[in-house]
Amino acid sequence: MPFQLDDDVKKIRDEAMALAAKCEPFAAEADEMSTMHAATLAELRRSGLSSLMVPKKYGGRFEEIDPLAVCVAREAMMRTSAHLDSVFALQGIGSYAISRAGTEEQKKHWLPKVASAEVLAGLALTEPIAGSDLKGITTVARTEGDEIVINGAKSFISNGGEAAFYTTLVKETDHDEPRYSLVLVPADSKGLTIAPSPEIIAPHVLGELTYDNVRVPTSARLGGSGDGFKHVLATLAVFRISVAGAACGLMQGALEEATRHVRTREQFGRPLLKHGPVSSLLADAWAEYEAARLLTYATAEAARVDAAANLDRSSLAKMFATESASRVADRCVQVMGRWGLVRGSKIEKFYRQARPMRVYEGASEVLRLGIAARLAKEIDSWT
Repeated sequence: MPFQLDDDVKKIRDEAMALAAKCEPFAAEADEMSTMHAATLAELRRSGLSSLMVPKKYGGRFEEIDPLAVCVAREAMMRTSAHLDSVFALQGIGSYAISRAGTEEQKKHWLPKVASAEVLAGLALTEPIAGSDLKGITTVARTEGDEIVINGAKSFISNGGEAAFYTTLVKETDHDEPRYSLVLVPADSKGLTIAPSPEIIAPHVLGELTYDNVRVPTSARLGGSGDGFKHVLATLAVFRISVAGAACGLMQGALEEATRHVRTREQFGRPLLKHGPVSSLLADAWAEYEAARLLTYATAEAARVDAAANLDRSSLAKMFATESASRVADRCVQVMGRWGLVRGSKIEKFYRQARPMRVYEGASEVLRLGIAARLAKEIDSWT
């Protein structure tokens, strides 16, 4: 490839590919589960790759979390198992606010366990009403003495029911103006109940969280009062680009399945690959995959230097790669004909898994607003 990975990232890629190979025998089973697949989690723990998700001081692999390393790891995992990819990704997404704004005590208690995958992490933002518009959340918190009391509900929360803690976005109401904050809520907190979310087309560990007078110490607030969105944006700045990496892995897997099929499947006396419409679909799919991969790697490299300054570019890569993944998967199903429609086949699985990627961690339509605004700011500097 024109983009050259450094030796550290190549090592991570190789480790992730080895982990994916170990999970391959039960990947189909894991990817149809909406509860944690024990064997997948066990292999992730043995791999040590969750250490990519915390700083080195607390058991991590690098001094700071490396967006490119996370990106190539997710690419390798998603090519084989969406379940594996999700469990891995949530370790960082759910814990990053602790790395960034937690107390030293919180960091020492939770981050080494996240690094070893001894515990799973969760980030609780979305609500039954509030999705993309997080200012519309109704989960409220008030301070009573040295405690924060939380009431409300979160919906479609990844790792819901499996995580050991949830970094929870709340609206603090005991101020003249509402303040949005992130609060670290252990899963065993009294008053926190969790039920399964509705099943989605690509099964995923999701939970509905209800907070009924949940009490945590004021020290559970991550950073200052009102810093919630700052920490959410920081999390997205580091991890949104990795969704693009996962989308590239899905495209690679789909292209492999479709290309192998059309090389051997014959119609009208010759392989499908020799039919013009089929070859055109594959050629277009490969072009989109390669373009998305180059944009993803280049953007992840920029995020290594300054993740916050490149959030809009990460949004661009995420939007393009996930939209491309849907088109690529669709073309691959088309060239495989009825074999692409078989329930439980790899290509059918990729087709279903591609669709949610255009929604989570920023729906494409919402991302386009920020992308266009960034373009308007930059256009005059183009040469």
